[in-house]
Amino acid sequence: MPDRPADRPADGPSPGGGPGPADRPADAPSSPGGGPDPHTDRAGRPGARPSPGDARSAARTAPLVAATGIVLDSGGRVLVVTPSYGADPALPGAAVEGTETPEEALARELREELGLAVAVGRLLAVDSRRPGSLGRSVIAHVHLVGPLPPGQTAALSFPDGEAAAARWLAPEEACAVLPDRVAPRLRAGLAALYAGSLAHLVDGVPQPGSPAGLDPRRRTALEHAGSFDAASHRAARPKAITAASVLFTDAAGRILLVEPAYGRPGRWNLPGGGIDSDLGETPRAAARREVREEIGLDLEPGRLLGVNWAHKPGYPARIRFLYDGGVLDAAALERIRLAPFELIRWRAVPAAELRALVKPSLRRQIEACLRARTEGTGPLELHAGRPAAGARRRKKREKGDGNRER
Repeated sequence: MPDRPADRPADGPSPGGGPGPADRPADAPSSPGGGPDPHTDRAGRPGARPSPGDARSAARTAPLVAATGIVLDSGGRVLVVTPSYGADPALPGAAVEGTETPEEALARELREELGLAVAVGRLLAVDSRRPGSLGRSVIAHVHLVGPLPPGQTAALSFPDGEAAAARWLAPEEACAVLPDRVAPRLRAGLAALYAGSLAHLVDGVPQPGSPAGLDPRRRTALEHAGSFDAASHRAARPKAITAASVLFTDAAGRILLVEPAYGRPGRWNLPGGGIDSDLGETPRAAARREVREEIGLDLEPGRLLGVNWAHKPGYPARIRFLYDGGVLDAAALERIRLAPFELIRWRAVPAAELRALVKPSLRRQIEACLRARTEGTGPLELHAGRPAAGARRRKKREKGDGNRER
């Protein structure tokens, strides 16, 4: 059974939380005068009279469709606006009018209310709020906007006078000042942003089966109670991002690194990339494909040296399979051809230079895999490049046994 609060009024909130045109009827296809076109039927044929079913449909009260923006700056802060008419703080947003899409409505409101001419990003959450005193339900689409660069964050204005002020707040601060009906949308939308997923809400409450925003303890309780159908169980389960990389060295023992054209400048990686698991691709096949696409060498990866698991709270876990690419001779290095627009350059570097070029976690993974290759050990179980706790205990026991034998 859905975990949600009892019915309560939703008195026509605007998408961001302030008063809005909740009692405005949804626009139907209309004649130039604004009413229903009397000269077409529901299939668009001219000269036809409306059927009784058309008349009944026209008399129904449609939900208000709204669009809300989670506008972020480059530091991850959230834009919260103060309406000029003294209402609660709000997220930017608007009711969808005429033939607009939610994205178009939000872009219009950002332009008119805040002077922001920006693209509206991906859908993060959908919140269905049941009818309040005005008798209309609300369907709110929550979209990502940004992150905006400093020049745009500093250029906010209030052209139409609807907003009196705007401020950038940390997510926790924004949730604390927003009304109770709006803060849950922000929390769930940010959870969906970090998880790369989508949140399904009713009255602000993540529903069973929501791919994002559902509290893990609540999800576990629902699982143990057998409350999930198969589709909802798959949707609500934690997700992981998988990748495969290949460790190549040259005859001097230097490590082959590549510099991507995206991300932080000067940050180098091993050749490799994401596993297309949705297409049935295996880690080993992905490693070979990525090497072929990135550096133009079609080589079968060697043995698996290690599997690394990394996790940042709120984000999907990342799992990397690291394969031995062997030693590339001068002829193989001459054949390297970088993928255009994806990689900038490649280089072979001594292990001592890794610290200045790659992330600490990747440096630890490379160093551990180099040792495993030299010693003929592995595959290694690594957590952020460090041996997993069980592996560390095993290594200590083996060392102790060796000392006793001596």
